[in-house]
Amino acid sequence: MTVVGLALGTIFASGIVLALAAWSGWQPPAFTRQVAVRIRHVKAELWKTIAVAVAVAAITRWPVAAISAGAMTWLWPELFGGTRQSRNELASLEAVATWTESLRDTMAAAIGLEQAVIASVDVAPNAIAPQLQRLAGRLRAHIPLPQALATFADEFDDASVDLVVAALIMNARLRGSGLIGTLTALATTAREELDMRTRVEEGRKNLRRSARVIVAVTLAFAGAMLLFSRDYLAPYATVGGQLMLLLVVGGFFAGFVWIRNASRVDPPPRFLATAAQIATQTGVSA
Repeated sequence: MTVVGLALGTIFASGIVLALAAWSGWQPPAFTRQVAVRIRHVKAELWKTIAVAVAVAAITRWPVAAISAGAMTWLWPELFGGTRQSRNELASLEAVATWTESLRDTMAAAIGLEQAVIASVDVAPNAIAPQLQRLAGRLRAHIPLPQALATFADEFDDASVDLVVAALIMNARLRGSGLIGTLTALATTAREELDMRTRVEEGRKNLRRSARVIVAVTLAFAGAMLLFSRDYLAPYATVGGQLMLLLVVGGFFAGFVWIRNASRVDPPPRFLATAAQIATQTGVSA
């Protein structure tokens, strides 16, 4: 009866939450390809976490160890990951700088900005080729250049890209001269920021590498103790031992979080209006 009551209470509470969400106008996010990929990734990580927790529980029979191993597996990308994302961000920034220089050289042939953007797709760096192809497609569909450029910047979500796009939007609206010199200066600035970010990323990689070494040594030591000196670890099988292990694991997690925060560099906030905001201001549907 207790289980049935809990189930009915959960269903009733869920119904209230859904009713309030519907009343407030909330809608679930569109089920796009990116969402499907994200769901598959989360499921894979969840099964991996469960497998590790079950394996540790079977070997040690310590609930704290099993929960800690599962939590470490689940949080591993957040605590020690980010290398691939940072590498992709640096590659995109370098590609934008290269594209800015290509756009400057194309406009030197005395053609319009819109034609120069479309022509630059053929020589676009691979890192930003899909975004530029979509930008050219919007322009061919007669979407206003400022809105198309703003959508292009939204795909990067980077303040450095905002600088280049803002200069292009201002030129598209004002039709002023001097864009070639501005693009030259922006390309130089992008190259300097790329060099700075590369040096910062090297320092972050060293911190992440140190954290991985600490984890590997700790796990190797714990595994050796389990294999060759289980009597020494016998006190951890008691309630008091589990509480002490919880304190030790909590100290490790706190240290890893500190290392993660020390290696995290928050990028400067974006300043360019989004494509949706520009569409609202101009009265054009996004």
